[in-house]
Amino acid sequence: MISVGIVGGTGYTGVELLRLLANHPQVDVKVITSRSNDGVRVDEMFPNLRGHYDLAFTVPDGKSLESCDVVFFATPNGTAMTLVPDLLDAGVKIIDLAADFRLKDEAQWEKWYGMPHACADLLQEAVYGLPELNREVIRDARLVANPGCYPTAVTLGLMPLIESGQVDLSSIVADCKSGVSGAGRGANVATLMGECGESFKAYAVSGHRHLPEIRQNLETIAGEPVGLTFVPHLLPMIRGIHATLYLKTERHSDWQSMYESRYAEEFFVDVLPAGSHPETRTVKAINHNRIAIHQPQEGDTLVVLSVIDNLVKGAAGQAIQNMNLMFDLHESAGLNTVALLP
Repeated sequence: MISVGIVGGTGYTGVELLRLLANHPQVDVKVITSRSNDGVRVDEMFPNLRGHYDLAFTVPDGKSLESCDVVFFATPNGTAMTLVPDLLDAGVKIIDLAADFRLKDEAQWEKWYGMPHACADLLQEAVYGLPELNREVIRDARLVANPGCYPTAVTLGLMPLIESGQVDLSSIVADCKSGVSGAGRGANVATLMGECGESFKAYAVSGHRHLPEIRQNLETIAGEPVGLTFVPHLLPMIRGIHATLYLKTERHSDWQSMYESRYAEEFFVDVLPAGSHPETRTVKAINHNRIAIHQPQEGDTLVVLSVIDNLVKGAAGQAIQNMNLMFDLHESAGLNTVALLP
């Protein structure tokens, strides 16, 4: 059994880790931390977990975490980087669901996250945890930077086209929408139902923290700079991300076959039949990405539709997918579930 610790277990990604790990056949969750809820039983705070865990939250403690095989950080940005070096020295594998190790450039990280990096020497070692891009490197990693939700939907949606070399990389548009759980569980007036219900808006148009992460991914795939416009929106729903992606091309290729071929062996990427329009509800609570590609009116614009559950493939589910790779388990262990409908 894999001994697991979770730092920061009271947010949406933390409880989603607990929900998914409860049915993992090779995992034993030993430690779950929360500074503000020390001593509170997990099933008292999250009644949906009754009967699955006999654990209470504890204050983060190096000794207990060092006894784990792997530690997940489901914490705010800037927390993991203060604890990771000592855990790595103790031989613990790390999967960080925040952004502390996603960007390779220290200056870029500090620009977008507004604080000095506590262990910048680890940025180059950290493996970006998108299995469909870095699977073999993830297997041997001791530190994995779990991708953001928007970057996951956008990168998987665009990867086959960028790899093909048949699209214009100078003017990619990523028009993305997220449910309110993407903002976290903390109290926030903007995400109250009375504020966001029956409404729809863009935000962070001048620059969102996921912009440099998406750009880094696309430029890694392309091997050259890309021009990217990324605009996120807030939807009045709880879960889900819908990314509508626009690229220019002078080609008229069999894009459908290209996507089907690229993702044929990917358990968690589902290329829908030609002409489809994926819905966020079809990926609710599962680790799948569903994609459709269109070339409207046979013009020079390609439109890719990409949907994920922001808390699963966009966070906790992908983290478990990475853990499975790091411990030589079947990639779908604990994740082979069916989406919730309605």
